[in-house]
Amino acid sequence: MKIGVVGAGNVGATTAQLIAQQELGREIVLLDVAEGIPQGKGLDIAESSPVERFDTLIKGTNDPDDLCNCGIAVVTAGIARKPGMSRDDLLATNAEVVGSVCEHIAHVAPNAIVITVTNPLDAMTHVAFKKTGFPPERVVGMAGILDTARYRYFLACELDVSVEDVTAFVLGGHGDSMVPLPRYTTVAGIPVSELLDQCAIDRIVQRTRDGGAEIVGHLKTGSAYYAPAAAVAEMVKAIVRDKKRILPCAAYLSGQYGIHDLFVGVPVKLGGAGVEGIIEIGLTPDESKALHASAAEVQEAVLSLDL
Repeated sequence: MKIGVVGAGNVGATTAQLIAQQELGREIVLLDVAEGIPQGKGLDIAESSPVERFDTLIKGTNDPDDLCNCGIAVVTAGIARKPGMSRDDLLATNAEVVGSVCEHIAHVAPNAIVITVTNPLDAMTHVAFKKTGFPPERVVGMAGILDTARYRYFLACELDVSVEDVTAFVLGGHGDSMVPLPRYTTVAGIPVSELLDQCAIDRIVQRTRDGGAEIVGHLKTGSAYYAPAAAVAEMVKAIVRDKKRILPCAAYLSGQYGIHDLFVGVPVKLGGAGVEGIIEIGLTPDESKALHASAAEVQEAVLSLDL
């Protein structure tokens, strides 16, 4: 499969590197508007191939037509957060970028599955859906995997256990209203409530919500990219290898969880056809209220774009 990565910034370049190292595609097209950046980063990744032992071809380009016939298009293009900015501060600028990119993807790669990474994630996934005209199962946003990874990591640190033994997921929009679910969180099958008191759980939930801002605060001039890229690579692997993974992603809801015509983070079955199913889990009234509040914030952002 030929895989396109749009945006050769930190997230896009790291995503291309991870996809190449895992040989998830025969060719990766790394596209950016900045002359020389995708070419230089693409060549740098390619020159690591003898050491990392992969034969994936890397093409850095400024020509959008090079996305022709991509099976997967990962959209990372847009401006990144700076200290003091919320994800929603990026809304108008990034909607223009993502909209333009996705219109071109629809033209040159009409059978592609689009994975959006640009913030604000859920709204940008809606933009991608509208601008491509693709069926909803072929448009999906990366958010829940990243938020869940942060949540799992913070829990593993608190408990001094392997991250491999922490199972959890985070629902809702990719923002301050995201909905971690401690009730569905286990450590080697043991409910987290048996291992931590509510105060500790609440503290970790809040740190998860603030996870992106915490990194922005440290970096000053950029935002997270290693963990987001790893999350994208996991999605690409699930699609390319038709693994039918159950993963939290921003997917189009048409009544599931009582939410209509909106992309919101929920557990999905991700495979060769894209989003092959929405997994509906039982929620308490408080959990459902939190999910709907998060969805309302996404809806407000989408409506402001007048798509």
